[in-house]
Amino acid sequence: MICLNVILTVKEEANISEVRDLLVQQSEMTLKEPGCVRFEVYHSESDPKIFILNERWASAEALDVHRNAEACSTIYFPKVVPLCDRVPHPSTLVE
Repeated sequence: MICLNVILTVKEEANISEVRDLLVQQSEMTLKEPGCVRFEVYHSESDPKIFILNERWASAEALDVHRNAEACSTIYFPKVVPLCDRVPHPSTLVE
């Protein structure tokens, strides 16, 4: 299991709604990808510029395929990332 948390901070407040809508589209597409166990988008209640992506992938290979899939290649990398500061946190699930 591969776990990844990504913190996105929208650079300009005027882009918050656009980023939110794009992340909803990306999430819907990503959840249909093979090997996607979880893909959740959270919007901070304490700072509206912050979004948190919580991802779980069945394997490193599934995550690699995701990075080249339509959700990433048409929405995330070209439209979301330019509007945000991005900090990925590869993580280990504590059980």
